[in-house]
Amino acid sequence: MFERLRSALRAALDAATLPPDWHELRAELHAAAVEGRVAIGKMRDGLAAVERDLTVERRHLEDAERRGRLAAEIDDHETVEVAERFVVRHRERLAVLEQKRDAQQAELALAEREVGEMVAQLKDVDARGGVTPPPRPAATEDAAAGLGAELDRRAREADAEARLRDLKKRMGR
Repeated sequence: MFERLRSALRAALDAATLPPDWHELRAELHAAAVEGRVAIGKMRDGLAAVERDLTVERRHLEDAERRGRLAAEIDDHETVEVAERFVVRHRERLAVLEQKRDAQQAELALAEREVGEMVAQLKDVDARGGVTPPPRPAATEDAAAGLGAELDRRAREADAEARLRDLKKRMGR
């Protein structure tokens, strides 16, 4: 879920030189971690809703099975057939909900791990907070090399911005 953003931020942090807007990058990493925590809360809410749906669906399945047994005891073939159709429907729905729950649990675990990594990166950035960005290339340096480095930095920044926008879009913000 946050892989592209994390990769972009890691690339920016691991670059040989810190970008001039190092504090802005730190602020973006912090914002992404906060948004990740919010997304995890929403995922947990969704998982709880699926668990409630599973409980209700299990109850419906038990009711349909019980009605089928009772109808069979009194030789009500029509009601037995209806109950069997409902049993099949509820079993299918139960299977789908279980798959949904499993997928949401896996997604939640992944998101928790990724947000944990982002928080660890943020702590690392904060630990290096006393480090000031290196000075920009002097005017006496080769203009082409300076321009190339500036273009590379801007490309990394644009990529990180695009990834952050994409993440925000997927999280509905």
